[in-house]
Amino acid sequence: MIELKPLWIDGEPFTAISVQLPKTTLLAVANDKGYIMCGALDVALLNEKLRDRGIVAGRAVGVRTIDQLLEAPLESVTLAAEQLGISRGMKGKDALLLMK
Repeated sequence: MIELKPLWIDGEPFTAISVQLPKTTLLAVANDKGYIMCGALDVALLNEKLRDRGIVAGRAVGVRTIDQLLEAPLESVTLAAEQLGISRGMKGKDALLLMK
């Protein structure tokens, strides 16, 4: 099952995405600039193989719900995210607010 929900953080619009797969659930929150995602995100791949795309993204591990993803510290972020001031250890929702 795939679930898409509108989500507002401090008046800014985002989309919460949940994809239920066997034995796991993929979670992401995105806008037109970038996204944060659960541990399935391969930040190293984005930084190394897809660097020229300038993908703004962050990864949080150990999360099982969208609310946890928003509150969790980011374990890793892309180089493009760092250029916006997003850093490791930042809460997911705080990183999203820098993606304007």
